[in-house]
Amino acid sequence: MANRFVLNETSYHGKGAIKEIASEILARNFKKAFVCSDPDLLKFGVTKKVTDVLDDAGIAYDIFSEIKPNPTIENVQSGVEAFKASGADCIVAIGGGSSMDTAKAIGIIIENPEFADVRSLEGVAPTKNKCTPIIAVPTTAGTAAEVTINYVITDAQNNRKMVCVDVHDIPVVAVVDPDMMATMPKGLTAATGMDALTHAIEGYITGAAWELSDMFHIKAIEIIARSLRGAVANTDEGREGMALGQYVAGMGFSNVGLGIVHSMAHPLGALYDTPHGVANAIILPTVMEYNAPATGEKYRDIAVAMGVKGVADMTLDEARAAAIAAVKQLSQDVGIPADLKDIVKPEDVDFLAESAYADACRPGNPRETSVAEIKELYLSLL
Repeated sequence: MANRFVLNETSYHGKGAIKEIASEILARNFKKAFVCSDPDLLKFGVTKKVTDVLDDAGIAYDIFSEIKPNPTIENVQSGVEAFKASGADCIVAIGGGSSMDTAKAIGIIIENPEFADVRSLEGVAPTKNKCTPIIAVPTTAGTAAEVTINYVITDAQNNRKMVCVDVHDIPVVAVVDPDMMATMPKGLTAATGMDALTHAIEGYITGAAWELSDMFHIKAIEIIARSLRGAVANTDEGREGMALGQYVAGMGFSNVGLGIVHSMAHPLGALYDTPHGVANAIILPTVMEYNAPATGEKYRDIAVAMGVKGVADMTLDEARAAAIAAVKQLSQDVGIPADLKDIVKPEDVDFLAESAYADACRPGNPRETSVAEIKELYLSLL
């Protein structure tokens, strides 16, 4: 069986990279941009950094900001109508996963109108056409939505998140500028950073992992482990490292999938509006312990990448324990809660476990699981 790998046509990295947005729009002969960005980024002037670039180049644009932190079906539907009314021919998505996921869904529906029912996009929808060209500009160092073929939309009516996987949705251009991330508060930096680490670790141990994806994931773990504390402290080195590390993780997991950390985190976002990175960070060490027997020597590699000393002299069980301890320590150092006590209501655990088992990320988990076992994992975190 052939292993498929899908990446952006072009990506830019480093301080000042947003200046390339105008040159890409002009070179591709686009006439008008549809700017997707969330209300907070507009309020605090982050979006303006990009629209100033468009203004300076004389590029026309409309702004769409009806986007929630966990974007809904209604957000997408409003965006589709706004895009149609705008006369735009490309999308500039500015923000975290919320803005970029909304942009992807809008772009897919515009070019594949038979999927106007947003729910029809869940899973691997058989779309035929590439989405409206997207230039993705991340403002958080975590989701890597700018380089993935995935997006997540909340079905608020049914309290669930829909994971959509489609090679036609990947942005044509990613612009990863650490200056766009400099205004992130500490809590968001920590949460999105741990999301990126979860991507790298789950991608490294997922059943579909292979040598090419392993190369990206192990390097991403290394970069994130040495950069996240600095990013939370808002150092230039930390911000630059996380901007790169989260993108490298995305290059890998987008092509091989994830596991039950994500499938357990998704229902928390749908039911309680829990920030995705926080949910992942809390769940990650517990699921690492659960998955350890099914991971061979890979936790030894993770421990090394996390900066643990003397791993070569450890037994396999010791190396696995060291990897998990290093993840717990990083999470603690950046201020992530240790459990779900303040998030999950015990009476919801059955629903959460059933939702997690049905989630599109669950089949990628290296260890076979069940609704009952996922329920026990939730309960262990209460």
